Amino acid sequence: MNRTSDPSDIAERLPMLRRRSLMLRATRAFFNGRGYLEVETPCAVSVPGEEVHLEVFATRRTMPDGRSEPLFLHTSPEFAMKRIVAATGLPIFQLARVWRNGEASALHAHEFTMLEWYRPGADLDALMDETETLVRTLLPPVVLRDGCEIAVDTPFERLTMAEAFRRYVGADVLGTMEDAQALACQAGCTLREGESWEDLFFRLLLERIEPVIGRERPTFLTHWPISQAALARACPQDPRAALRFELYLGGVELANAFEELTDGTEQRRRFEADRARRQELYPQHPRWEMDEALLAALDTMPPTAGIAMGFDRLVMLATGAPRLANILWLG
Repeated sequence: MNRTSDPSDIAERLPMLRRRSLMLRATRAFFNGRGYLEVETPCAVSVPGEEVHLEVFATRRTMPDGRSEPLFLHTSPEFAMKRIVAATGLPIFQLARVWRNGEASALHAHEFTMLEWYRPGADLDALMDETETLVRTLLPPVVLRDGCEIAVDTPFERLTMAEAFRRYVGADVLGTMEDAQALACQAGCTLREGESWEDLFFRLLLERIEPVIGRERPTFLTHWPISQAALARACPQDPRAALRFELYLGGVELANAFEELTDGTEQRRRFEADRARRQELYPQHPRWEMDEALLAALDTMPPTAGIAMGFDRLVMLATGAPRLANILWLG
């Protein structure tokens, strides 16, 4: 029997599960009070996402006449929510169930709850302000994680990726972009066989930066290299950087956010590059059509900032639970 399906285990975890329920209500109250509209989008979709390294769950939709077509459980409601913003111009949020195959650890689950919201007219700074207010609303003033006391009731740190690499790696991450040997030389490490600049970037981020940020107070890690822009705009002041941030708290990556790209042509170019990379790395993974509805919508979407936050991770931090499984009703 799966441990998290044991009724006695649910009873033992009930205080944390009650906290989860209270946090869901508080989240909805937060966004309702700020004029957001709660939306619901399909879970089974024809385009599950375009992130290179995510593995998806595949299914099929059968028609009454026997015809069928492939569908996938979405890895994020992002594409659908952007189409709604483009059509309405409204600020929206969603507490969505999402699926990512092949993921299971203390911080990962195959199925989990994602809190996403999109705010037209907001820039990255405004979104960080709002995110900070939400996190303070939902978490206690001090969070205990891995032996650290993280002060949530003090201003969150805002650290650019360039400054993080200077401080903790001793390297110019933007100046060495796409030159893996130069980045390795500045970082004082050996380039592994076949290791690309992107591979080395993430290795250094994982080994030298993520373990030390967000340990005393939450940290926004901002302005990622443009090669890691995904669906974010380039920074007008330095086009080598993207208007993207991630939020870290006690060794937990809690959220990923963009000032959204509103150029369908540029987004298509990025998707095509991601698809080529995914096919190269994971030729066994399924393929799907390009999301033409999203690309058309981007050209009409107003300037918008959007964010995806792992709601289960937020509950885990609020309750002090060591694993996601501790705050899920059933595994």
